[in-house]
Amino acid sequence: MSRITWVRHGPTHAKSMVGWSDLPADLSDRAQIARLEALLPEDALVVSSDLSRAVATADAITGNRSRLPHDANLREIHFGAWELETFDTKVEPDRLRRFWEEPGDLSAPGGESWNDIHARVTGATERLIRAHPGREIIIVAHFGAILTQVQNALGLSAYQAFAHKIDNLSVTTLCHEAGRWQAERINQVP
Repeated sequence: MSRITWVRHGPTHAKSMVGWSDLPADLSDRAQIARLEALLPEDALVVSSDLSRAVATADAITGNRSRLPHDANLREIHFGAWELETFDTKVEPDRLRRFWEEPGDLSAPGGESWNDIHARVTGATERLIRAHPGREIIIVAHFGAILTQVQNALGLSAYQAFAHKIDNLSVTTLCHEAGRWQAERINQVP
């Protein structure tokens, strides 16, 4: 059995669509970071996306755990032309609404679709499991990346996956056994 513990990076406080923009995380709540670090499996490997908000969060919770190289395939969805736009943007409002209400192949201009991020993050997760069989792995990543794997574990549609909340600095643990994913916990906030 493989167990992946997903941690969402610390908050950026941005009120816009933040995908590949490299905004820093606010990790000033040291008490919450300590509670999070204590909640995580001791003998796990730690990996993060290569964006600084995930890297800094992983650095803060690694402790004595072994660290793997950052993985760009664990990044958030790429919002392309919508990057850093507010959710009520007047730029392509119909397309933006459809992007959130009908997640699948639709993408922002120059960005990724839900199906793109789903394939990218699933591939990265499968590679980690193959490279480290039987090891517990902590992955520090992003809202969309984590939701793609919740979708896999619960057998949901993309739209149904969007109904799940993934808070900053929360823990979602998924187990992989006999070719199947199962959710152990979703969005546990320490």
